[in-house]
Amino acid sequence: MYGAVLGDMIGAPYEFDRGYKTKDFPLFSSGSEFTDDSVMTLAVADALMETKGQSDQAIQSALVFYMQMWGGRYPDAGYGGMFYHWLWSEEPKPYGSFGNGSAMRVSAAGWLFDTLEETRHVAALTAQVTHNHPEGIKGAEAVASAIFLARTGSSKAEILDYITSTFGYDLSRTCDQIRPGYHHVESCQQTVPEAVTAFLEGKDFEDVIRTAVSLGGDCDTLTCIAGSIAEAYYKVPESMITECRRRLSGDMLAVIDRFQEVRRPGRMG
Repeated sequence: MYGAVLGDMIGAPYEFDRGYKTKDFPLFSSGSEFTDDSVMTLAVADALMETKGQSDQAIQSALVFYMQMWGGRYPDAGYGGMFYHWLWSEEPKPYGSFGNGSAMRVSAAGWLFDTLEETRHVAALTAQVTHNHPEGIKGAEAVASAIFLARTGSSKAEILDYITSTFGYDLSRTCDQIRPGYHHVESCQQTVPEAVTAFLEGKDFEDVIRTAVSLGGDCDTLTCIAGSIAEAYYKVPESMITECRRRLSGDMLAVIDRFQEVRRPGRMG
């Protein structure tokens, strides 16, 4: 959870290609604030913790309820147009999106379940309430799978092999090859592979975050995704957790604290 929220915060000042395509930047500044990525990550976590072990219908009903509830609490967090309309709809329905929102909010699914099969199933449920396009569902499943594999001891080579063979993403380009021509895009197809590549190339948690931000584009979401995987593989520095908590409200901290208590162990403990 910290990985996703930190990625969102640290990437936020550089969204819309406002950075300089470099890893050399201040991690935290006055613009390092949570956006819709963090709000919806917490909403999904809230829903999944509330409904663990229940039916698919109950899970999806809770997802809609909590996403709308959290969206109502933070209406100015920067939601996309179609999703914003969904948040305020009296009868919210999925709208065929393959945007990267399904992938950025899914991290809780990677931590709460004991098998890869269940992880993927629930990840798909979290996407389907809005992003029911096959690419939107695939993006959510891929990110949750990478988190599950990372926290359960898989190597980066094994994660790479699984993501490419199962989901068909092209992870052959390096970040140096991606960076020059990469600009703001909000699809899963052009965000998830780049985020996974940043994770694979990073040498520790902070380096993953810096690498993701350096790619540019929709880098709060890209870095949210990369950070969510990196947290499952590396230890998040305590200093970064402190900075993260300082920028969150009490209701957000309550969800994170409860999540830290109920999530399944990772490779660090």
